[in-house]
Amino acid sequence: MLHTQNSDGNREEGLRKILAVVAVGAALWFAGAQAQEFPNRPIRMVIAFPAGGPTDFVGRVIADKMKAVLGQPVIIENKPGANGTLGAEYVAKADPDGHVLFLSTVGAVAVSPHIYPNMPYDPLRDFAPVVEVVSNTTVVAVNPKLGIKTAKELVELAKAKPGAITFASTGIGSTPHLAQEELAIAAGVKFLHVPYRGAAPALTDLIGGQVLALAADVPVLIAQINAGTIVPVGAAANARNAILPDLPTLAEQGYPDTDASNWYGLFAPAKTPPAVIAKLNAAVNAALDDPETRDKLVKSGAVPVGGTAEALRAKHKAEYDKWGRVVSERGIKDTL
Repeated sequence: MLHTQNSDGNREEGLRKILAVVAVGAALWFAGAQAQEFPNRPIRMVIAFPAGGPTDFVGRVIADKMKAVLGQPVIIENKPGANGTLGAEYVAKADPDGHVLFLSTVGAVAVSPHIYPNMPYDPLRDFAPVVEVVSNTTVVAVNPKLGIKTAKELVELAKAKPGAITFASTGIGSTPHLAQEELAIAAGVKFLHVPYRGAAPALTDLIGGQVLALAADVPVLIAQINAGTIVPVGAAANARNAILPDLPTLAEQGYPDTDASNWYGLFAPAKTPPAVIAKLNAAVNAALDDPETRDKLVKSGAVPVGGTAEALRAKHKAEYDKWGRVVSERGIKDTL
């Protein structure tokens, strides 16, 4: 009887192992079949900002070239609102089949979760990284009437008038706001933060003298810099920008840990099959390797990046942790 029980138990254990192997094989076959069929309809790339802005521009340039690789059109879908979180939530809850993607700035996936309570998504859990697309240099600029040309001179003004130097940003928790906070930490000064709902009104008021300083992406500022209506005093980045080669970084001017580059990453919903992620990654890298595409991006002030999905995963986690520390140290809070 004892021998019979052992034999039955061994048979049951063997059957369980066989069924487990079959289940894994079936899952791998299904994932492979999905990847072979992908994409079988147009892909939607969600942009969490209005049409016509820097993120929208980059998305449309990349989408145009991805079509040639994937064999399906990539359609831009603008879903602005709540500092990028509305678009992020939409993609996080989409079917994980690769047909709905999120071209995100650093804000929605690495900053906002530390600022806003009751976030409707977890940026590290609910997204599958595809590829870093571009990095946009954040530049600090001032009104020409200040008569200064360097970040050091701006800091000296802030020391002479603590809390009186008006420093605009594109909103609480935006990359320009964080660039301002990092400079304040590094220099030991206090600015008067003036948050706006977007770059256009902030830039208009900088030109008009209603505010004295502003941090924003190069694509937002470059036309006015070239026209001489605003003066750049430093780049909040770890390297100089190719179209502003003579503009030193804030770190070069003595203010370390002031890299607030606004990178754009492409994400899919979590649980998107790895083979689908690989196809999307290859399509974006092919687009970035195209000379015409690179030229358009560089001339706009963006720095093409590309690379692997794992590289974006690592950068996303590092930036999430970094901005969490800054937000906590500066006590930055807001409500959706």
